[in-house]
Amino acid sequence: MSKLQELNKRTAPKSVMPEKIIQFGEGNFLRAFVDWIVWNMDQKTDFNGSVVVVQPIERGMVDWLNGQDCLYHVNLQGREKGEPVNTLERIDVISRALNPYTQNWAYMALADQPEIRFVISNTTEAGIAFDPACKLSDAPASSYPGKLVQLLYRRYKTFEGDPTKGLIIMPCELIFLNGHKLKECIGQYIELWKEDLGADYAGFKEWVEKYNYVCATLVDRIVPGFPRHEINEIREKISYNDNLVVQAEIFHLWVIEKPTNMSIEDLRKEFPAEKAGLHVLIAESEKPYHERKVTLLNGPHTVLSPVTYLSGVNIVRDACNHPILGKYIRKVQFDELMQTLNLPMEELEKFGADVLERFNNPFVDHQVTSIMLNSFPKYETRDLPGLKVYLERKGELPKGLVLGLAAIITYYKGGTRADGAPITPNDDPAIMQKLTDLWTTGDTQKVAEGVLAMTEVWKSDINEIPGLTAMVKGFLDDIQEKGMLATVESIL
Repeated sequence: MSKLQELNKRTAPKSVMPEKIIQFGEGNFLRAFVDWIVWNMDQKTDFNGSVVVVQPIERGMVDWLNGQDCLYHVNLQGREKGEPVNTLERIDVISRALNPYTQNWAYMALADQPEIRFVISNTTEAGIAFDPACKLSDAPASSYPGKLVQLLYRRYKTFEGDPTKGLIIMPCELIFLNGHKLKECIGQYIELWKEDLGADYAGFKEWVEKYNYVCATLVDRIVPGFPRHEINEIREKISYNDNLVVQAEIFHLWVIEKPTNMSIEDLRKEFPAEKAGLHVLIAESEKPYHERKVTLLNGPHTVLSPVTYLSGVNIVRDACNHPILGKYIRKVQFDELMQTLNLPMEELEKFGADVLERFNNPFVDHQVTSIMLNSFPKYETRDLPGLKVYLERKGELPKGLVLGLAAIITYYKGGTRADGAPITPNDDPAIMQKLTDLWTTGDTQKVAEGVLAMTEVWKSDINEIPGLTAMVKGFLDDIQEKGMLATVESIL
């Protein structure tokens, strides 16, 4: 192995740009997604901004980041237009990283910097929460929304309520309508701290509501993180001892819902990611895109997993390239689920093709069994809505989706596969017991009726969906008699 250089600004070039973004979170996802996007905007547009990272909890990685002068590499892998892609890029947009628990003065001083315009966060799903124990005088408040309100109040005071000094706030936490939830928390803290704010209360509240812009966003990129297995090979390639390499898939999508008090055009001007040729959509609403992702990415995953595993195939990519399973996946995605959404068909087809490229990633061995956890609740949120809409629109049941449900029911019988591989379902113990009891009867009519009557899963008795019970029973019988693969072939 050749001698590697340490990675820092003495050994590698680092851009110096105005600090425009405060980022709560220093983990793999933000560094491979948001910071990579900002780096691209700096390269391809006149954005000219850097990111200050704030560690949202007491223990974190800011010391590691600062140890490398916030330089690190992103390794993107996947397929693009059918071709394998494996790139390495050095990201230099993070100016510095702060720990507000040990450097609260430096954190609060960010509020005084006139060029700061954006706040971006990923503090996990639990991070956007209101904690009534937080005080305005805490240094810092324990919750992320509490820290944010402390910063906003300092900014309000420093710039005397200047309307041009409000911030554009874009949370990336994986919760539906994350911005709406964060905005609610901000309001709760302003009310909680009303007495401490005193004479500033009304003015501060109005400034926050009118001149700060909270956006709901949807983020989509698979980020496996630090590439333990390939790290030596990567370090050889880059000639640096980088301890913060982050690996991600090539696909990326960020849907940013415009805030109520700002136009799409204005937000595009301030955050020119689309201009940089990135898959960043600034839209009226993120809801249809949320539905699209759940339906066309998560929906096929949920049914392809049991169908694939029971057909003797273990890896998602191998299922995509299988002569029969590949057709089944396309049928479910393009002919069934895609027909139930309300976005332009051209847009849906492009997204569907991107999803198939992601499933077919040559660098990731995605085990289908890893998707099988809690399959019934997943089917209820990801596939059942599409099944109902398809029936309503087409006047018949979508066979691929119904077969997927029968495959889950069969998988939950347990036992072994034809080749002796174990079938080990994993779900709520009450659901598991129910399935065991139903399969013990040996009667597929009872199994079908019993599963479809589980109102604790489906929120209603779905035996009432016309023709569903009979079709599920038919597929259960076919799987027992002919095997999974032959049953799949019969519906193509």
